[in-house]
Amino acid sequence: MAIIRIDESDGYELLEKIGISTPRYRLARTVNEAVAAAEEIGYPVVLKIVSPDISHKSDVSGVVTFIRTADAVRKSFDQILSNVREKNPDARISGIIVEQQASPGLELIIGGKTDPSFGEVLLFGTGGKFVDLVKDVSLRVLPLDDHQIREMVQELWGYKLIHGYRDEPPLDELALIDTLRKISSYFYQNPHLVEFDINPFILYENGGCAVDARFILETDEKKQVSRPHSEILPSLFDAHTIAVVGASADSNKVGYAVCKNLLTFPGILIPVNPKMSEILGKKAFPNLTSIKEPVDIAVITVPAPLVPAIVEEAGRCRIPLLVIISSGFREAGDRGRALEEQVLTLAQEYNMRIVGPNCLGIMFPYRKINTTFDPISPKPGKLAFVSQSGAVITTLVDWSLPEDIGFSGIISVGNQLDLGFEEYVSFFAKDEQTKAIILYIEEIRDGSRFIEVVSKVTPKKPVIAIKSGASKKGKKAAASHTGSLAGSHDVYLAAFRQAGILSVRSTQQAFHVGNLLASEGYPKGKRAVAITSAGGFGVLASDYAERYGIELIDLSPELLGQLNAILPPSWNHDNPMDILGDANADRFAKVFEILIQNQQVWDIIFIIIVPSALADPVRLAEMVVRFARQTRKMIVGCMIGGDSMKRAFRILKDNNIPNFQDIEDAFEIVGMIVHNRY
Repeated sequence: MAIIRIDESDGYELLEKIGISTPRYRLARTVNEAVAAAEEIGYPVVLKIVSPDISHKSDVSGVVTFIRTADAVRKSFDQILSNVREKNPDARISGIIVEQQASPGLELIIGGKTDPSFGEVLLFGTGGKFVDLVKDVSLRVLPLDDHQIREMVQELWGYKLIHGYRDEPPLDELALIDTLRKISSYFYQNPHLVEFDINPFILYENGGCAVDARFILETDEKKQVSRPHSEILPSLFDAHTIAVVGASADSNKVGYAVCKNLLTFPGILIPVNPKMSEILGKKAFPNLTSIKEPVDIAVITVPAPLVPAIVEEAGRCRIPLLVIISSGFREAGDRGRALEEQVLTLAQEYNMRIVGPNCLGIMFPYRKINTTFDPISPKPGKLAFVSQSGAVITTLVDWSLPEDIGFSGIISVGNQLDLGFEEYVSFFAKDEQTKAIILYIEEIRDGSRFIEVVSKVTPKKPVIAIKSGASKKGKKAAASHTGSLAGSHDVYLAAFRQAGILSVRSTQQAFHVGNLLASEGYPKGKRAVAITSAGGFGVLASDYAERYGIELIDLSPELLGQLNAILPPSWNHDNPMDILGDANADRFAKVFEILIQNQQVWDIIFIIIVPSALADPVRLAEMVVRFARQTRKMIVGCMIGGDSMKRAFRILKDNNIPNFQDIEDAFEIVGMIVHNRY
């Protein structure tokens, strides 16, 4: 495979063929050719070095602008060559391009790169010399339609400059969208183009012009992993009989831990070990073939070299699902990768599905299935958790018990040989117990398919993702602006947003968001109200709402009139509503009743309650529960305190009302949800 960098003159020719405007230009190899080109094009002109070895011309002083005479062309030509030879003496020089000086306008960047997981990615943002400094860019995974391109343009911070800022006229947004459509279509359809930069693309009141362009080709066509998506049947994990291959009576073995965890399984547990007749009180069988009844799931814990033979035996026994905990596959190098290929070929031949290999296993608390070697089993609940890290699973399961968080299912994806994140998301999307899905992702093997599948789930059921690997440590220097601005982690976050996934920074945030959405669902809009009897927390609520982009509505005269009729004259007459420190449960209840009557004007409510000698926290919690039952709007509990509030906390928990004991956490989490949704 060879890398080919297209020089700027050839890049201009390519853009013209696509239908994107460029300046008039000529490539000059001598000073006389440069003067002749400038005379033909007309002054003023720009001179720029053309070299396959120079990514950023300004770094080698390889650009001179606003040249107005033949003498200035000669001087600039010689100066550019001298600068380049001094700063990069080994650079190959193709010549110097002479081009028409573009009129001033809004400088933008348009770029593309091929991501190993997601394929072709389009970048658009503020361009010119500020591109690396400001980093105001948006990303999308291709292909795109005009609506998606328009969204991409309008989410830019600098969009106000396109739309028309202060007394400046609006620029040609339609021409920009047309340009983005043309270049993204060409990129997506060209199998050899792997990366490109157009920087700047200058946008005017009428039209635009690509003033600098760089294209990178590979002689081999772009290759992407692509498998047809095959959904998991709802019955796949609904097992009646589970066999553990590699079961052991040795407490130091994985096979022992898996069998022990499955002792509470209400179905039939069958240990498989050719050297033992009984394990943990269960009759052991020498192999899968010797088991007379149908097996629904086979859990495999034997060393990797033995796995292909076990998989073939499982296929002959028509076992529909294999959970391969064994490690030593793709993650171990070429030999392990060859073993993986054997396993996948056999699984496809016998129409079996595979979880793993190199995984922790699966947990379905409602079914009392725990095929992992984690000694702790989680509680049943509304959250599904799919993770690429077994250690993250064991840590979060341990943390979930005192936090009283339950799970509908937990799956360790391992190497995703067969089943990947998208299949598990599809499965949990149809699971009635699951109200929200949380993903811990290190790598997605087929990004295009992931977006296609998950984007069909997110409108109906929330999906939250934590992506590890944001650190820049170890990253190689990028060959272009696009390469530096569209790093792998940035592409993942853009893909998540494109698929409707809510991206969070930490596991704690993930479970805060997951619990809130599992209980309340997405809010119908972003209009919020807050109510409290503690003035200080009301002020903080205003600060946090502004910080996290939550729209606190203005109270209408009609609503104010209704509130004035039931509140003391000294209440603050504003939102957040400070209903004063002497407020008891009855006063809260009256405000709740008015908010129910006016629920067409708000979508989210923050209920901030602090310990008070005048208000019984238990009765207040009961009022919140009754209020929640009368509305389908998002209720965000913010009952704050210690021992005196514990019974109240439990009442909210038992009635599936999320509660935050730090109100900044509440506003931050809701702000993330609103930003993602609206």
